[in-house]
Amino acid sequence: MSLTAVSDVSRRRFLHTLGGIGSGLVLTQCKTVPTDGTTTTVTLRQPRLPWPVVFKGEAKFSKLCERARKENWANLPIPQRTVTVGKALCGTPYGNYTLEIDDKIESPSVNFDMLDCWTFYESSLAFSRMIKNPPQFWSREAMLHYIELERYRNGSCDGSYLSRMHHLEEVFANNEQRGLGNNVTRSIGGIPVRRNVREMQSAWKSYRYLRANPSLVSEMAKVEARVSALPVTYVPRSRVGGIESQLQDGDVLAVASQDPSGYTSHVGLAVRDGKNCRFMHATSVRSKGRCCVVDTRISSYLQEKSSNMGLIVFRPSEAPLLG
Repeated sequence: MSLTAVSDVSRRRFLHTLGGIGSGLVLTQCKTVPTDGTTTTVTLRQPRLPWPVVFKGEAKFSKLCERARKENWANLPIPQRTVTVGKALCGTPYGNYTLEIDDKIESPSVNFDMLDCWTFYESSLAFSRMIKNPPQFWSREAMLHYIELERYRNGSCDGSYLSRMHHLEEVFANNEQRGLGNNVTRSIGGIPVRRNVREMQSAWKSYRYLRANPSLVSEMAKVEARVSALPVTYVPRSRVGGIESQLQDGDVLAVASQDPSGYTSHVGLAVRDGKNCRFMHATSVRSKGRCCVVDTRISSYLQEKSSNMGLIVFRPSEAPLLG
């Protein structure tokens, strides 16, 4: 799945919409980060693009911060904390291509006024990680830092479109390598799958940055070749009902697709509901409100479209606190 525009369409278009733009916040570049509550020295810099471009929905962000303080969300474990944030974002309108904000400059960004499936899970997780810090650290800069940490290769945006990870498979692998979570798909019955990922290089005219910089297409092809070589596993949809009890609050649930040019087509978060696990996501489907919702059981959701092949599951962990 690539960071594109639609929550219920082609994997690449869907994920690209929420791709990353944003600020010049830089985290210490290390392959592994401490996740035991320790702090790391982080330089929170001003964004490369104007604040109104990279940070939309400040009023909503402020209200979320106030609610988090009053209800002590920071005291929740990260799985329940992420779900609590996601539920607070439910009702937010669905919007495409919210990360396509410039022709040349790539910078971390966030948009609380509208979300697609990728930016919904990403914003929920980043806000959840941010509020683990003392409230004096809750800021636009900190929010963009935690977005950058998850969205960009090795946690650092260098201003180039190619520093953003545009495929969920790479996001999961890179974040796991840095100690920010675990891909648990294989451990719950996942089986191998192989794709020749070409969605971005083939549909490059659909992406603002690639249209404006066609010389990047050949480099994107190299990125997609590396993504194609990743060891990806998925749980077939016929087996998802049997493993629902093993899914946890806040798990990132990526829908594996039949599309031969990519691995995934949609993404959201797991929400425990007694013995069942529901799917919380940003949907473009009008009959579901075209907004962020807590939907049906994930096993039932996968049956709604024949192109839904199964499930890939990533379990996030805490991120380093700000020093």
